[in-house]
Amino acid sequence: MRVVNSMMTEQRSKEKTRKEVWGIAYIFSTDNNTMIHITDITGSETFARYSGGMMTDKDREHGMPFPAMQAARKAGEDALAKGVTGIHIRVRARGGSGSKSPGKGAQPAIRALARAGLRIGMIEDTTPIPHDTVRRKGGRRGRRV
Repeated sequence: MRVVNSMMTEQRSKEKTRKEVWGIAYIFSTDNNTMIHITDITGSETFARYSGGMMTDKDREHGMPFPAMQAARKAGEDALAKGVTGIHIRVRARGGSGSKSPGKGAQPAIRALARAGLRIGMIEDTTPIPHDTVRRKGGRRGRRV
């Protein structure tokens, strides 16, 4: 009887101490597209990479929330299949002389990753912000229409 009980407790302890594998989800969201790239914690191995443009045929819909949500769901499912249990999220906009705020697809993508069954660690904004002036495109006289 004692041997059986010790074996059962050993199995329970193994189930509780299941190894957690963490990854990083890079979400690059602009007005025109949203890209989701899930890697391991070092960034050397890619688990999944999808974009809003891969989910729809219409060019005008690439940056919309729904294709971004679909891309994030597929990326989350791929990462779960490869053994990832939790992710840290890094959201990025174009930055520099472009827009400093992420596009319309960033928030739905984060929500879809959480719904896919991945644990969310931290969410950080990695948009490059210039500390002096970055010369805008368009030349000396500006954009001539």
